[in-house]
Amino acid sequence: MTSSISAPPGWVVWSLRTLATAHLAGVLGQAALAGLFVTGEVDLLEWHRNNAGFTHSLLYLQLVAAILLWRPGRGPGWPALASLGLVALETVQVMAGQDRLLGLHFPIGMAIFGLSAVFTLWTCRALQLGAA
Repeated sequence: MTSSISAPPGWVVWSLRTLATAHLAGVLGQAALAGLFVTGEVDLLEWHRNNAGFTHSLLYLQLVAAILLWRPGRGPGWPALASLGLVALETVQVMAGQDRLLGLHFPIGMAIFGLSAVFTLWTCRALQLGAA
């Protein structure tokens, strides 16, 4: 007996997995660069800023992949909403960093890391591959 709901196409799933993993790596890089900056490596602030732009761009691509998972991929819609929520959270994070609101910037960064890790784990463990 076959299920009436088919799994999303494999290329959509792999795109989302790859982008979520790359975004998570960028977020981890942000934490490492921030930690090195606050311990005295002041030149790494520019790296932190540049990596933030790159990582945020990856998140927009993740959002596109999550939308493709949902429509036309016939997958769940919540990953698109979760990715959109992360875009909003990271936007606030960037603004807080630019305004030097570290009391807000640090905890939001921790939340982004945790949410991104859970999202990436979900793409690798629970998201099923469909046909080509």
